[in-house]
Amino acid sequence: MNAAPEEITSLVGREVYSSNGVFVGEIEDIQLDLDARAVTGLALAELNHELFAGQVSGSTGVIVPYRWVRAVGDVVLINDVIERYDAGESEEEANEIEARPESR
Repeated sequence: MNAAPEEITSLVGREVYSSNGVFVGEIEDIQLDLDARAVTGLALAELNHELFAGQVSGSTGVIVPYRWVRAVGDVVLINDVIERYDAGESEEEANEIEARPESR
């Protein structure tokens, strides 16, 4: 039996965890490439402040590349790059995390 495709908006509100089970944040919005008809990033809010302490000040969230997503279900699992980001490693992929300015 084939599962019916889900609406992209069904991702909004889902919690995001690293592959190691650490809470990262909650999906607030989706970043799209309309020409390629592809999801390119997940805008996260309600962040785990321990992971992003001092890194996203003045921002309400971050955008992580969609290619980091490993599984989508009741929650979304992403690579553990976020934890390496927290550890202060100069991981090239960790630098792809984009701070989202506060929206008004």
